[in-house]
Amino acid sequence: MIQQTLVLVKPDGVKRSLIGEIIRRFEQRGMKIVGLKMTKIDSDFSKKHYAGNIDKDFYKGLENFITSGPVVAMVIEGVSAVEVVRKIVGSTEPKTAEVGTIRGDYAHASLEYANSKGEASKNLIHASGNLEEAKDEVAMWFSIDELHDYKISHEEHTF
Repeated sequence: MIQQTLVLVKPDGVKRSLIGEIIRRFEQRGMKIVGLKMTKIDSDFSKKHYAGNIDKDFYKGLENFITSGPVVAMVIEGVSAVEVVRKIVGSTEPKTAEVGTIRGDYAHASLEYANSKGEASKNLIHASGNLEEAKDEVAMWFSIDELHDYKISHEEHTF
């Protein structure tokens, strides 16, 4: 099934100049980027995006982190995109992320360390957790006019 999912390169990934490398990881797997923009989000949008975490102890650190600099938002499309993107991204906790994933190759801190400092984990990237979340997040971050329909060479051989 062809799906769309949201990916965010968080402020730490932008500051470390990993945008191109992160995009490359998805494109080399045959995923298609159908929406892409750089933006800076405010506190209100952070609360909207992380609505399920507002009441959690770690939320303030998460909000401070995600609003600390620009993020690159993209919509990635492909066969089983939500699951494939999550595999490429790796475990939420960088310390336990497999080598070969984005987090496993470019981050290492534990959640314990981040929590001890009252900060969000510097884990470079956000990826929608499931298909329902992906649909909601894509609609939250992108208008229909910002999404593009085109063919890539992988589609000629895969779909």
